Amino acid sequence: VQLQASGGGLVQPGGSPRLSCTAASTFSLDYYAIGWFRQAPEKEREGVSCISVRDGATYYADSVKGRFTISRDNAKNTVYLQMNSLKPEDTAVYYCATDGTDFPCEVIAEGDHAMNYWGQGTLVTVSS
Repeated sequence: VQLQASGGGLVQPGGSPRLSCTAASTFSLDYYAIGWFRQAPEKEREGVSCISVRDGATYYADSVKGRFTISRDNAKNTVYLQMNSLKPEDTAVYYCATDGTDFPCEVIAEGDHAMNYWGQGTLVTVSS
């Protein structure tokens, strides 16, 4: 399974980029919960957001709640992370990941150890 995250770049504080997580056409994201993680310089990778399949439940870390929105477009085989009101502390490499199941999204609060499939990451730099 190959995932690919894209949409990062240099963003001014307060900016609103949208990250995308896509997969090869032979792997449908429709059936799997997808998590977004980030790793800032000299920090551990942390779970940011997640969306499940079964009931469309979503999860957000407290640090991004109210600013980030996760969604999926099954027709495009893509999961999005809309990021609003960005702050310099949001600067990080952002990854999408799954364990290959419709896992309960809350597990990403415990870290990244349960994820088996990762995208290569996309760097978001928030700076003026």
